[in-house]
Amino acid sequence: MKNINNPTNHIAIFKGKSIRKTIYHREWWFSIIDVIEVLTGTDRPRKYWSDLKKKLKNEGYIEVSEKIGQLKMSASDGKMRETDCANTETMFRIIQSISSPNAEPFKRWLAKVGYERIQEIEDPELATKRTKALYKLKGYSDAWIEKRMRGIAIREELTDEWHNRGVKEDLEYAILTAEISKATFDMTPSKYKKFKNLKRENLRDHMNDLELIFSMLGEASTAKIAKDKNAIGFIQNKIVAQKGGQIAGDARKKLELESGGKVITKENYLTEPQSRKKIKK
Repeated sequence: MKNINNPTNHIAIFKGKSIRKTIYHREWWFSIIDVIEVLTGTDRPRKYWSDLKKKLKNEGYIEVSEKIGQLKMSASDGKMRETDCANTETMFRIIQSISSPNAEPFKRWLAKVGYERIQEIEDPELATKRTKALYKLKGYSDAWIEKRMRGIAIREELTDEWHNRGVKEDLEYAILTAEISKATFDMTPSKYKKFKNLKRENLRDHMNDLELIFSMLGEASTAKIAKDKNAIGFIQNKIVAQKGGQIAGDARKKLELESGGKVITKENYLTEPQSRKKIKK
């Protein structure tokens, strides 16, 4: 089972603990070992989950196992790795098999998250409003938030084009994204994250205005070329990704030449909210 529809990986927080989640088939899926670690307090959640899976199978709950999928999520080393995940319904069933006083409040929290996702499916603008509110709470400026939201929309338009043109999700999406980034910034996303001293954080959440603008230019250019040239399949779209990224890269270099300053910066937003507005390099 793979991530599709350009899902965005998230870190949810439950009572100070991180729980990875992602959108798959238009609903939230959660990292099972993260949930187990939160509910049990065990320092060996993988072992606990392995034993619990055997118990569920022995008790005849085969359908639970069938509804578990491996989705790629950001690991502790910052790399995307596959981990067992479940949607809200299946997660409820797993939680029922966990003996813990922490389970009941978590069920209520999980139900709330599921309900909010249903609301967002029925009203897509609601998801946008909630995302903006979250960025606002984190201290980002309104101007930055508008650029970030536009960047998300452009990214979705690009991945829709890739999907329609026969590009396979996950690995091929990552390769094409890396091609655009290399041509735009002379760095792959992984190298860019190291450059900014990031680990599990989302790279674009730590870009300044100009970095976001050139990211958008590279991806928007790639989408337009792919559509106008009717690029089909991975190989053709890889060439297009390089061309789209080069358009943004040439524009970036031209600006740097004329201004005498660099667009790319090591600055990130791992700071106090009041300090974020100062990052303009």
